[in-house]
Amino acid sequence: MKPVNLAEKLSTFSEHWSPKIVAQYNGNDVMVVKAQGEFVWHSHDDTDDLFLVLKGTMTIQMREGDVTLGAGEMFVVPAGVEHCPMAADEVHLMIIEPRNTPNTGDVATAVKKIEI
Repeated sequence: MKPVNLAEKLSTFSEHWSPKIVAQYNGNDVMVVKAQGEFVWHSHDDTDDLFLVLKGTMTIQMREGDVTLGAGEMFVVPAGVEHCPMAADEVHLMIIEPRNTPNTGDVATAVKKIEI
């Protein structure tokens, strides 16, 4: 057992919107992701979506209104709420979701998550 250095894990890849699993606990994937630009509008019917900004600034667009987050801030999108994350400049995030949750809300369009 040893600690996970999130900055070190983030330094191992450059692609955006491709979550990397860095740990698992209680049936959840703990992931880091680099993001820039706009993702896709989507929702997760059966689970909330947790975003923790490690570096940079991002906006989570929702039909009910946008939420802007800076480094050290987090937001939980409730299950079933349509949302579209976006970042003008590169942002580093930690995301926690139940194992095998598709990042787009749809298995057919989801990015395959890998462990690093």
